[in-house]
Amino acid sequence: MGKYTKQDIFKIVEEEDVEFIRLQFTDIFGMPKNLAITASHLEQALNNECTFEASAIGGFQDGAEELYLYPDLDTFEIYPWRPQTGKVARMYCDIHREDGRPFEGDSRQVLKKVLKDASDMGLQFEIRPEQEFFLFHTDDEGHPTTTTHEIAGFYDVAPLDLAENVRRDIILTLEEMDFEVIGSHHEISPAQHEIDFAEGRADRIADDVVTFRMAVKTIAKKHGLYATFLPKPTEGVNGSGMHINIFCRDLLGKNLFAGEGGNGELSEIGQQFVAGLLAHSKSITLFTNPIVNSYKRLIPGFDAPTQVVWSDNLANRSAVINVPHRKANNASIEYRSPDGVCNPYLAFAVILAAGLDGIRNGMKAPEKADIRLSGKSRWELKNMHLETLPETLGEAMDYADKDPMVREVLGDFIYDRFKEEKLSEWRAFRSVITNWELQTYLGKY
Repeated sequence: MGKYTKQDIFKIVEEEDVEFIRLQFTDIFGMPKNLAITASHLEQALNNECTFEASAIGGFQDGAEELYLYPDLDTFEIYPWRPQTGKVARMYCDIHREDGRPFEGDSRQVLKKVLKDASDMGLQFEIRPEQEFFLFHTDDEGHPTTTTHEIAGFYDVAPLDLAENVRRDIILTLEEMDFEVIGSHHEISPAQHEIDFAEGRADRIADDVVTFRMAVKTIAKKHGLYATFLPKPTEGVNGSGMHINIFCRDLLGKNLFAGEGGNGELSEIGQQFVAGLLAHSKSITLFTNPIVNSYKRLIPGFDAPTQVVWSDNLANRSAVINVPHRKANNASIEYRSPDGVCNPYLAFAVILAAGLDGIRNGMKAPEKADIRLSGKSRWELKNMHLETLPETLGEAMDYADKDPMVREVLGDFIYDRFKEEKLSEWRAFRSVITNWELQTYLGKY
């Protein structure tokens, strides 16, 4: 049974003096979009009669056809940072065509389909993201910079951590929106922070990731700062990722990743999931790390994953999969490569589909990488016959093209349009002459 009925929504809107409702969705790149309606048009929205023009939405270019927004009633929330008279609420929406068919470009429904496939196998997935971001100053005109006065590091506190109050306000805002925040701290790099919230159904967490990003940016702006989830905004320091902790349960709630011995080892189905995720990790990187800057983070020496291996050694920061020793209900698999600019619906979809492929086909996981790989040269790693994640956006596109599973999961509509946009980005980046090139070469040649 759902959290809300239509009557519940009408009642809340009236009692809480909600004046505006945002019917929210994302384009195929994960950028939040919305159609704002007044409370007087709520009935029209709840009857799935609100439309929007698709032709100018990223990846939706589909002629002049109008698309219909189908609100998910259970996602109704009031924005705590908006005025308290004439309040603003939102509902996430699925997107449909005029004849009622799901729109092929709706990434939210791509994830739902993967979760339906899992449910048909007797599996349900929960996800707990670990989201990192930087807080920088803005210039005199309010534009973002990469300037910070901070020198704080891992788990530092005030006065070194200058943004404790910002994190506190972000967390209080999230809790007003029913987030269960389980921890926050200063990260390794100056001005870098992490906030974690509890695991939940994968589709709900994808919605929450979009809300989280909006809340972080909004509260940071109130403090005169700019929050960015850009993976590598500053040279020479660790970048920001979004580690994905995956829990798999049967339909009665039993954790299926927990081994029978009670020693924290993965179950057979857990190892099959790892095997599938490793097998497809290079081809799904295009969707977990979707911009040129993503690959400035995925380099050796900065605690980011680079090797297509799995490990239970927390110090092995270069492994793409980490499996911490957690027993019974807490057993999980951590996928470490994604970053905070991905479309969470597509990223979660391809990650879970890759693992499901391993389960369906009974794949056998390779041996764990028990030694620490950080600091080893590329020559040493090559001699160990270890595969690496793509090093550029162009390489990631090549791997995605070679894996039919990725296109099958996303569908031709999303895959082709996503790839077209990324190819354009990659070509544009390759044509740019960087300061590094001029400083390195201009005086020599």
